[in-house]
Amino acid sequence: MRDNYFDTDIATGYDEGSAEMFADDVLGPTVDFLAGLADGRPALELAVGTGRVAIPLAERGVHVHGIELSAAMVAQLEAKPGGAAVDVTIGDMTSTRVEGRFWLAYLVFNTIGNVTTQDDQIACFQNAADHLAPGGVFVIEVGVPVLRRLPPGERFAVFNHTDEHVGIDEYDTATQLMWSHHYSSDDGTTYHRSSVPFRYVWPAELDLMARLAGMRLRERWADWDRSPFTSDSLKHVSVWEKIAP
Repeated sequence: MRDNYFDTDIATGYDEGSAEMFADDVLGPTVDFLAGLADGRPALELAVGTGRVAIPLAERGVHVHGIELSAAMVAQLEAKPGGAAVDVTIGDMTSTRVEGRFWLAYLVFNTIGNVTTQDDQIACFQNAADHLAPGGVFVIEVGVPVLRRLPPGERFAVFNHTDEHVGIDEYDTATQLMWSHHYSSDDGTTYHRSSVPFRYVWPAELDLMARLAGMRLRERWADWDRSPFTSDSLKHVSVWEKIAP
């Protein structure tokens, strides 16, 4: 099983640290997009976390089952109003199986990058496909690597800088690994550091992983509002459909 970087300390402050992802203009289009694909049929969220997406999706009448590696994150989900409506299985999203067939599986907010080897990312796609009924879809939201913005030889990119938090991404182009370094402070002088590893992945590589799992690209957008995906897009929302036998 993969390392769990989302223990109790991280889990208890996770929602507060990603408060912008709960804003109506972010979460609303996300849930609308997924609810439309599910069309009232069961959905599976890989890495369900604290239920940011699963709970409002369940409130829209979609029966959501989640897989989550961190029991501490699940405890946060279960403590929320509406959390009891989401079924959760503790386990690794690359291999954990749950009963039933789903019309929608999804993985949001860059979480495919938490799987830090190509083999395990392929396994994640295969696990999603194995849970889908023919014609069902797998959705991923993930950032486009920002390497084109780095000067030659530079490995670090600052993505946030305030008195309370400094965020720096570190890239290794030889391995496609990156580390997200967070320096957090309550008083603006003393900082606590935490680092989480990721494997960044390009859209074309994800398409190939989908093909290996018996799926094909159906649509790709720059965001949940279905804005066009272009070479300037900072992320993409991609939908792959499971091919019927």
